[in-house]
Amino acid sequence: MYFKKYSKQRTNSIQGLRSFKDTLPTKIKKIIKKKGTIYPEILENWKYLVGNDLFKFSFPMKYKNSNKIKGSTLDIMIQRGKEVDLEFSKKIIIDNINSFFGYNVLEKIKIITFNKQEKDLKIISQHESKEKFYDNLNNIKNKNIKNSLQNLIKVFKNK
Repeated sequence: MYFKKYSKQRTNSIQGLRSFKDTLPTKIKKIIKKKGTIYPEILENWKYLVGNDLFKFSFPMKYKNSNKIKGSTLDIMIQRGKEVDLEFSKKIIIDNINSFFGYNVLEKIKIITFNKQEKDLKIISQHESKEKFYDNLNNIKNKNIKNSLQNLIKVFKNK
C-alpha cells in the first residue's frame, strides 16, 4: 500500500488518550476553524447580550468571520419599526459581545428588517412541526422509550 508523503493526515498511531482535535480529518478541522463556535454561543446567550427589550423583536441571523478585506459582521433580523432602537444600541451590543468572548470578535452589525407577519408564519410552521412530532411520539409502542422521550422534552422545556 502506498502512503502520500504530502498529506497533512497523521499516519502514525499514538497510544493512550488523544484529544478530539487530533482524531478529526484535516478538511473538518478547516471547517471548524473557519466557522468556529462564535455564532452558536451568540444564539445561546442572545437574551443576555442584547437585553429583554430587543430580545423580543430581534434575533441573530448570520455571523461572517473576518478576513483580510472585511471585518467580522453579525446580521441581525429585527421587526420593522424597531430598527431605530437597535441602531442606537449597536455600540453597546458590540461591546457586550466582545466582552463576553474576551477579545474583539465583532466589528460591525448589519440590520435586516422583517414584517411581523413573516415571524408569525415561522411560529405557525413550528407549531405544525410540533404537532407532527407529538403524533409520531404517540405512535411509539415501547413504553420505556416513550416515557424517556417525554422526560427529555420536559427537561428542555424547563431549560
